[in-house]
Amino acid sequence: MTRIVGHDAQAEIFLDAMASGRMHHAWLLAGPAGIGKGLFARAAAARLLAGGTGPFQLPQDHPTARLVQARSHPDYQLLERARDEDGEQTGRNIPVDAVRRLQPLLTGTPSLSARRAIVIDAVDELERGGANALLKSLEEPPPGLVFLLVSHAPGRLLPTIRSRVRTLSFRPLGDADMRAALAQALPDEPAGSVDDLVAAGDGAPGSAIAAAGLDVAGLDRALHAIGSTGDPDRLGRLALVKALGGKTAQARYRVFLERVPATIAAVARQRQGTALARALAAWDEARSLCAAAVPLSLDVPSTVWKLGTIVAGLAGPVSAAKG
Repeated sequence: MTRIVGHDAQAEIFLDAMASGRMHHAWLLAGPAGIGKGLFARAAAARLLAGGTGPFQLPQDHPTARLVQARSHPDYQLLERARDEDGEQTGRNIPVDAVRRLQPLLTGTPSLSARRAIVIDAVDELERGGANALLKSLEEPPPGLVFLLVSHAPGRLLPTIRSRVRTLSFRPLGDADMRAALAQALPDEPAGSVDDLVAAGDGAPGSAIAAAGLDVAGLDRALHAIGSTGDPDRLGRLALVKALGGKTAQARYRVFLERVPATIAAVARQRQGTALARALAAWDEARSLCAAAVPLSLDVPSTVWKLGTIVAGLAGPVSAAKG
């Protein structure tokens, strides 16, 4: 069983709400991606459905935990983007039809448990029509049903949704918790690689785990060199295009899309005034491009080149113009 690391305070708040008998019908689990909110939401759903008292996370062999894990509990539904044969999420949104398929659970009565639970991971990814359909259920919640809404960007949600939920905030993990999470997920990872992954994860174990074995340190070194020198001969960007442009480099390319905004953010934290403004503008541009790259199937070499050029621009206006 994957043990939830670094979110004990949030678990205590949730258990206190259960014990009070005044459980809010909708919780917004808000914080950066990759820090364990989805895992927390699933564990919270299992705890709700099991009822009674006890630790927040059920034992792996608990009947309710097994049913939730298998997505076969009749009082539980998980909404997320579709997955391909390899388990990778596809598409950019959760379609409105997925929300409509919740109707039997919304209108029925509990079968095995005293409550029902719906996890949406992530609610930010609902199509507009799906968000509106969800709002109707939040406005008139069925008795005994609890929504657990994972959100990486709560500011983008409809204000009417935010006004009907109780927000539970999650923060990036510290280094000690990151090491504990990685030790659990990657028990055979060498100590030196764990150090690199802790740095690369930036408080998000999900991001660090996805980066295992992909030479994140090498990507960071390449980006740092481009950002420091401006890559005047363009060789740094050409090397990245060559390294990330092939079909076998897809996993590393996805990590690259995470590392570019993180690299720019690290630079921004060291700047002030006009230089800070330029770094923040670069971060915003890179973040938007990185977010769209996979869902929109943007051309990989072109995307890598454009992102490298944005990073090169951190060295000054001249190098930015050369891109």
